[in-house]
Amino acid sequence: EFLGIKIRALIFLEKNSHLFFQSLFFCTQTVEHGFPHQPSALAYDPKLQFMAIGTKSGAIKIYGAPGVEFTGLHKDTTAVTQIHFLSGQGRLLSLLDDNTIHLWELVGGNPKEVGGVRREGVVSLQEVNSYNLPGRPGIESCSLPDEYRCGKALGPVESLQEHPQQAGKILIGYSRGLVVLWDLSTRHADQLFLGKQQLESLVWERSGNLFVSSHNDGGYSVWAVTSDQSCNPLPVSSTIPYGPFPCKAINKILWRTTQSGSPLLLYSGGMPRATYGDRHCLTIQQDKDHITLDFTSRVIDFFTVHSVEQEKGEKFDDPSALVVLLEEELVVIDLQTPGWPSLPTPYLAPLHSSAITCSCHISNVPPKLWERLINAVFHYIKPFSLQQELLLTGHEDGTVRFWDASGVALTPLYKLSTANVFHTDCDPSDSQDLNDDPDMQQEEEWPPFKKVGCFDPYSDDPRLGIQKISLCKYSNKLVVAGTAGQVIVFGLSDERSDHLLDVSVMDLLQDREGFTWKGHDRLDLRLKPPPFPPGFQPLVLVQCMPPASVTAVALHAEWNLIAFGTSHGFGLFDYHRRNAVLARCTLHPNDSLAMEGPLSRVKSLKKSLRQSFRRIRKSRVSGKKRAISTPTSKEANAALAEHEDVAPVQRRIEPRSADDSLSGVVRCLCFADTFLRDGTHHGPTLWAGTNSGSVYAYALEVPGAGSGRMCERGGVNEAGMCVEAVLGKEIQLMHRAPVVSISVLDGQGKPLPDPYEASQDLASAPDMTNAHSVLIASEEQLKVFSLPKVSAKTKFKLTAHEGCRVRKVALVIFSSATQEDYNEHTLVCLTNLGDMHLFNMPGLRPQVRYDCIRKEDISGIASCVFTKTGQGFYLVSPSEYERFSLSAKVITEPLCSVLLDRLQFVHLSVSDFFILALNPDILSSVDWRSLVLAACCS
Repeated sequence: EFLGIKIRALIFLEKNSHLFFQSLFFCTQTVEHGFPHQPSALAYDPKLQFMAIGTKSGAIKIYGAPGVEFTGLHKDTTAVTQIHFLSGQGRLLSLLDDNTIHLWELVGGNPKEVGGVRREGVVSLQEVNSYNLPGRPGIESCSLPDEYRCGKALGPVESLQEHPQQAGKILIGYSRGLVVLWDLSTRHADQLFLGKQQLESLVWERSGNLFVSSHNDGGYSVWAVTSDQSCNPLPVSSTIPYGPFPCKAINKILWRTTQSGSPLLLYSGGMPRATYGDRHCLTIQQDKDHITLDFTSRVIDFFTVHSVEQEKGEKFDDPSALVVLLEEELVVIDLQTPGWPSLPTPYLAPLHSSAITCSCHISNVPPKLWERLINAVFHYIKPFSLQQELLLTGHEDGTVRFWDASGVALTPLYKLSTANVFHTDCDPSDSQDLNDDPDMQQEEEWPPFKKVGCFDPYSDDPRLGIQKISLCKYSNKLVVAGTAGQVIVFGLSDERSDHLLDVSVMDLLQDREGFTWKGHDRLDLRLKPPPFPPGFQPLVLVQCMPPASVTAVALHAEWNLIAFGTSHGFGLFDYHRRNAVLARCTLHPNDSLAMEGPLSRVKSLKKSLRQSFRRIRKSRVSGKKRAISTPTSKEANAALAEHEDVAPVQRRIEPRSADDSLSGVVRCLCFADTFLRDGTHHGPTLWAGTNSGSVYAYALEVPGAGSGRMCERGGVNEAGMCVEAVLGKEIQLMHRAPVVSISVLDGQGKPLPDPYEASQDLASAPDMTNAHSVLIASEEQLKVFSLPKVSAKTKFKLTAHEGCRVRKVALVIFSSATQEDYNEHTLVCLTNLGDMHLFNMPGLRPQVRYDCIRKEDISGIASCVFTKTGQGFYLVSPSEYERFSLSAKVITEPLCSVLLDRLQFVHLSVSDFFILALNPDILSSVDWRSLVLAACCS
């Protein structure tokens, strides 16, 4: 009976285990943060106040207020060339590069179950229909000069504009300069305008009495529209703003009326070809005011936010803002304020204004830290989320940017620059000297350039690049490490300061003979840096020697300690007492490649290839010695299990050579309060893992660490006392696989709390009564060792897939979506194949596996960062983070509603499409933008 009950219980658990997993785990891509990669089209719906951006990869993104976002993707990855809204209806038309038109609309989704909880359906952007364009109809009823004809046709159509006052009349602009005012109801040309230059764009004046055309020679013309049917050969006026020398084409022009009487003219291009032909510019003119906005990337399109309500008696446009879509960023200009300043955007900020080199996520940010960060900047839009989250990104130009990652919109919050601490190869003083030159000032008076935008892909000095970031949200201490071995500790201050920076140099080679650094030099410190503004200010600089790139960093603010590692070794520094505690060299005698730096590795290509072939040859020889026949994968695994006790789902792991290059690279560092010397006394420890599978554990003597509180400024009893480090354990993994992560677990198998969390009752205290353990994750396996004896307890080899390697590891708390107070500590592992493996703690039992990132997306896998609640970010392009969730409860996705004035829409064939365009009885009920797009494509 007992066995029967047990069997039935096991069967019940097996049948319902999937329901249990569903309440904890659920993998979904939620939202994309950042700026769309390679934008190609722009549209604006003034009624719904929606903006749409199309990309070269066939994506369409709609943006409203912060948090209102919709994304659609065409079936074919073809570039989107045009987008047009059906105003107020939540529909839009897209024209692709393959000459097809696609109709999209916002559709309410059906309710769905996630983690056993019923969720309301969300609004999504879906493709409703698509159309293939017919042949090109020509205008045969007009007598035109031969120079405006291209055979029987009139040539390519460059622009189509609907009459602002008379529905059914459109302005058709042809490439050769011909402009036709066409009446769709009578199928007749009301008026012809004969331009002399190649046409680029057209725009109506609000009343419809005149229009403006821009041309290939860098000029624009104003044309009057009369009631009589005539052929108008001359414009009212023609101007080349930046002439008389040859100029580039004005690609697009806008004419907006204002109450002041002087129209506002906006156009892109038109620069003098010889002197400023390589500039990306947009000009704003009104009466005597003239500004040329100078951008760092190409102008894709632009529009103005202005009044469009004709029925309310609005006689003027009075634009309030100019929105410019550039190739690498979105810029908004305030047209109501004198000087036309730029406005900060609540989203679509260019994450890649300088290339992203690293990232770090901080969850549950304390309100005091959040407020102090907001006070340190001038422009910030207050978030609406209760759970504040920060995403920190390090960049190639030496900046660290703080982003509000609490919701759907990734909002810029604060920017910290480390370049002002050092002298760089391109010092700002050089450019200052040029500005002081009166001859240079005289040359730059015309055109009146104004630098706008923050995209700057060029770094003054590559050594400034940020490699590692660590932030303590309770003590407001920040550690930033860079490419030239610089490690800077920052403190948060509300006041401006001009203090001097303390500098300490640490030699990680420890006088090791036979090694000579051949890489870049260290960064030179400024003798008198400029005053530091409110915010994070540098306190101490630790310079690693040789100045190699920092590969790992750890901060324990409660002990006032930082640890850092490079390809040569690791160091420990007390930033409170400004004292170097420990320097350990991890170089192998054959690690000559580590001394060459990143720019000299090409020299050792032959040696690297030779070593690779030797490893392959050695692997083949060892494989022949085993002589195991493997007709199928199951039989092979079974044979291996008989010979070496390898589990049936695992493959054999070949040991790596001890003389591999870069074996001394420090991959991870970890502070922990645990048992290292014996099982009765616990204390501070430092753990370090290297590329050769070596793990070093040091016991630390930290003054005041056992008293339950640390004195931030140092007490009387601690005067003269220094932190000491003694090597306690040294572990060498059998297969010498690189150590990816080290985590110490308490007596219940849970990870230790962060600094200050236990001492200030911000988290439950760790279990110090039972034995601790340490989880060491290498590229090939996960292994748990007991402490302090360091004996193996359990392990799991991630060998189910050939070539599978661990890339990222994180300890995450998953909360149940059905049970309010239930949560589990889970190990999340990202492999080089882009899949996520989830294991329970501390038994390392596999829970579930998800395909999350494409295995070909190497940069996406390398840039992935996890949150503590089961979410994650990775770079899906240089300018966009893809946000995903592995949790069934914690999901950040757009939840919004849209009020639509939608008419009943009938899906039309191509023939019906043009019958509708020619029927004046139906024109009043159809939005004209759909017809304009179809005609333009024809």
